[in-house]
Amino acid sequence: MGPIVINIDPVIVQISHFSLRWYGLAIAAAMVAGFAVGLREAGRKGLDKDQIYSAGMWAVIGGLVGARILHVIDKWQYYLSNPAAALAVQDGGLAILGGIIGGAAACLIYLRRHDLPVGKVADAVAPALILGQAIGRIGCTINGDAVGSATNLPWGFIYTHPGAMAPSLGQAYQPTMVYEMAWDIIVFGILWWARDRIKVEGTLFLAYLGLYSAGKFVISFWREESIFLFGLQEAQVVALVAIAFAAALAINLASRRSAKQLPSVG
Repeated sequence: MGPIVINIDPVIVQISHFSLRWYGLAIAAAMVAGFAVGLREAGRKGLDKDQIYSAGMWAVIGGLVGARILHVIDKWQYYLSNPAAALAVQDGGLAILGGIIGGAAACLIYLRRHDLPVGKVADAVAPALILGQAIGRIGCTINGDAVGSATNLPWGFIYTHPGAMAPSLGQAYQPTMVYEMAWDIIVFGILWWARDRIKVEGTLFLAYLGLYSAGKFVISFWREESIFLFGLQEAQVVALVAIAFAAALAINLASRRSAKQLPSVG
């Protein structure tokens, strides 16, 4: 068994200046699947589907902006020399953790403005988010824009198409985007199983955030990105902050629930 060769043109069809790319198609499929699961869960929890759809659109816009900003920050040396490329989202280059932060911030603004239950909504969309992330990684796999370090492992990915975004054609790389896709599917399964078992509102979303971030932190060790802080990559630092935030907030929510359940004295 040898390395896996991928010779797929990232562009499906090119008409003049318009190009339909596998990456864009994967993102679109991720959004459709995410909305379908999120709206299903919202209806099951008794939430207004129209309002959840509107909140989701805010989250998509905020997520795309946040994902691109974090990616550009991570690759700032390249984009400093190629500023116009910072807007070429269709070519790939989205930092998922930035997308989570940006999407959550935009959605939170909408929920607060319309007085919607933040914890219940967050729990409804948590499985949808991780499923969408898994589907979106299909685009990265074809693009070759999120490969890991060079490897001699038999499951390494070799990109041969000149349109691929792998650092070097013909070199085998760790398929870290596939590792992440597999982890996302596992997390989706855990959240789907736990969605009726976790009673504290908001905790399912925090479990999603913590589990995904933990996987991101570990998988990033197989990436060759620039060191950001304390010998860690930017994605790993953001992941650790997300894990700490999720854990602290989950403990706080559990403590509040316990306090409310304590019998009054007198």
